[in-house]
Amino acid sequence: MTSGSNLKTRGSVYYARLKVPVELQQLMGTAELIRSLRTKDRRTANVRKLSVLSEWHQKFDDLRRRRDMTEADFSNATWEQYVSELRHDDLARALPGTDQATAKDIRQYHLKALRDHLGRGETVLVHWAADSFIDQHQLIVEKGSAQYRELCFRLMRAQIEALQRAGERDMGNYAGMPADPVVTRPAATAEVAKPGERLLDLFERYAKENPKRIKIGAIMQARRDIGTFIELVGSDFPVTRLDKKAAREWKALLMEYPVKAAEIGIFRGLGIKEIVAANRQSNTPKPVIMAKTVNRYIAAFSAFCNWLVAHDYLTANPFPDMYLSVDKTKTNVRPFTDEERQVLFASPFFTGCKNEVKWHMPGDHLIRDHRYWLPHVMMYSGARPGEIAQLLVDDVRQMHGVWVMHLTDEGDEEKSLKTKGSFRVVPVHSKLVEMGFIAHVVSCCRF
Repeated sequence: MTSGSNLKTRGSVYYARLKVPVELQQLMGTAELIRSLRTKDRRTANVRKLSVLSEWHQKFDDLRRRRDMTEADFSNATWEQYVSELRHDDLARALPGTDQATAKDIRQYHLKALRDHLGRGETVLVHWAADSFIDQHQLIVEKGSAQYRELCFRLMRAQIEALQRAGERDMGNYAGMPADPVVTRPAATAEVAKPGERLLDLFERYAKENPKRIKIGAIMQARRDIGTFIELVGSDFPVTRLDKKAAREWKALLMEYPVKAAEIGIFRGLGIKEIVAANRQSNTPKPVIMAKTVNRYIAAFSAFCNWLVAHDYLTANPFPDMYLSVDKTKTNVRPFTDEERQVLFASPFFTGCKNEVKWHMPGDHLIRDHRYWLPHVMMYSGARPGEIAQLLVDDVRQMHGVWVMHLTDEGDEEKSLKTKGSFRVVPVHSKLVEMGFIAHVVSCCRF
């Protein structure tokens, strides 16, 4: 029993806590986020933690949308800076009453400062422009890194070229072109999506609208699943090119995708295609995901595609009839036999062990936390493991003098039930009361 899966206490003060996804831990610089909720009251803490968790999940989503910087990004940033500076010059000259002589002096001063800084390898004058480009294009570039400095140097050279053009305009010459080889117009490409047509941007609109009222956990899972497709085709892949061929190629890679690839060190930093290739070439390849999991990826993407079709971004959903065949008669789960249950609950873990470490050895130490109560409550209630594991102390209450367990998704944003019919009230078995379950629940309320 817990007071909520994302709560902990230090002293008597409640804190919100959330594990950072493995693939984001390096970017976040930590494996777990913790923040004080500045309250000693558990009910208040459960309310306050919701906004904190929402903020953290939004941060995760922002980081997942980021990508590494490419040579094309350097070229685009340089040219955009050059064009932007000249546009500002055009606007300044068009303003009535502008003192052109003063404006010329300012430009010359700025030009000298940029050249001096560039010669000394200093970049502070264009940090604002570099930071703006990185944020706007959702790039993964660490401030102070070699990539960051290279971006700054190119932006400075672009500004120098723009100021030189402005000087030529003072002499009436508007035909000048950049002489610096890094300041060139990027080659156009038909593969780049137009504004508002990137799959990632459209998915965020779909997630915000959430027409089927999918739970936040399922939306986050869908974002990760569809993210593997975006890794394959690139973040600027236009939605109009999402067809059966693209879907088929992604599905073929999923069928060879290793289980929990994001958590395996040798695959870190690789895209889906590189991960599959590396696993093929490995002397000890990792097991690949099951057909059921492949179908989950496809189902999440198909639901998104239905929304795209409804909003006229696609003419047809490319995923129907692409699901893999799954033998639903096979299962790896079987019930315990009576003999197995007797062996389990007669073990030192339940009857008395040596200590927390040597729980498999008989002794006088009694374990009476969630590890003890979870299997007992499951056995005497018939509820699913997940339903019991997410119970809060407030979910165990008296109704008309009878102790019951309220199986619901209320009280914690991460709680969920399998179906609407799973919302129910289950009486606490008399055997559980006799064993001290109610006393355990009452004791949890004190913390």
